[in-house]
Amino acid sequence: MSMRVVVVGGGIGGLALGAGLRRGGYQVAVFDRDTDVTATGGYHITLDQRAQSALERLVAPEIMRRLLASGSALRLRERDAFWDRRGRLLGHGPDLTGSASIDVDRITLRTLLAEAVGEDLHLGRDVSGVDHDEHGRPRVAFADGTSVTADLVVGADGTHSVVARHLAAGPTNRPAGIIGFSGRTRRADLSPAEQRRLGPRSALAIGPRGAALYIGFLDPVGNAALDAPELRMSVTTGPTYIWGAMFPESAQTESLRDLHGAQLQTALLDRFRARGWADRTLEVIARADPASVAAYRFNAASTRATDLAPWNAGRITALGDAVHATPPTAGMGAGAAIRDAADLLDQLTATIDGTTTLADAVGRFEAGMRQRGGEVLTLAMKTVRLILATDTTLGAAATAVATPILAAATRLRR
Repeated sequence: MSMRVVVVGGGIGGLALGAGLRRGGYQVAVFDRDTDVTATGGYHITLDQRAQSALERLVAPEIMRRLLASGSALRLRERDAFWDRRGRLLGHGPDLTGSASIDVDRITLRTLLAEAVGEDLHLGRDVSGVDHDEHGRPRVAFADGTSVTADLVVGADGTHSVVARHLAAGPTNRPAGIIGFSGRTRRADLSPAEQRRLGPRSALAIGPRGAALYIGFLDPVGNAALDAPELRMSVTTGPTYIWGAMFPESAQTESLRDLHGAQLQTALLDRFRARGWADRTLEVIARADPASVAAYRFNAASTRATDLAPWNAGRITALGDAVHATPPTAGMGAGAAIRDAADLLDQLTATIDGTTTLADAVGRFEAGMRQRGGEVLTLAMKTVRLILATDTTLGAAATAVATPILAAATRLRR
């Protein structure tokens, strides 16, 4: 009889694992409280070469082709730009010509993975807890009073994971000190001058007092990673800026989380203007689709690998943000969850011929996951700490003084 695995959570990591297990011939069930896979937060994610290679081990080649046909290739973008709050250019990121990374709509990726999981995905199932039955088998309990048992339970239920909290006997992450705000703006809705300034590239602007604005460029049609229009299923159908604004946590910032849509959009613009940001740098927010504007808290696990998954390996484990919750500042959280899923599948494969036990396989998986998690968290927290460093008297003054000098030096170099 094949191993039965229950996956709690149908986000990117949980669906990727479910797809890989189904393809590998395992008995698998993925449970998620959502009733619609397209009802997901977040707008786009980056998959580097490592994440794509992991995904190739989990899904059929046809799924990968449809993903690439629906992804925006970084190699076709211009180099990233760094701006100050007045819109002055401070510098550029590395040449992307050789990059294999793609950006893809989160909804598109989740839809493709859900299709790969097929009938093994069970929506509208809210998990309330995990434990072991009288025979020592892992058991998952649902809010409706029912339960299921398995040989292995994997928590892929995100930052507020029920499974990881059970394993760690407490939360596995904490607020990182930043509240984020996101939205979508069609490039065609910006003024010609702002279209030229931003260009077909991503950008980051940081100002005093912890105010920052990331602007991601997504064009799965004009910048398709694979030129196969007949396979395209991207939600984004033209050049689009998908932006994320950031402010340090405070009572004032927290109050913005109660607002939605146009109200939140207006309050966000007011907050930036009060911190001296020029109107042209805010056009991407002002001309966003109001329905797309949302607020969320940055959460982060420890950057120390030894702090992650602080439990003994057994027949209940977890992956992705449930273990190494990562702020979006590195664009690597979803990719790390996919790599977790591929590694867990690889380790489970070694149990089939009886050369290793399930506990040993899970132990090896968790050891690798700690290293992956520590790596992506270290990168993500560098940007978080840079932003928070400007939210001090000295940091604010240094930012205000340094950015005009950097802008002048950039102009001279050009």
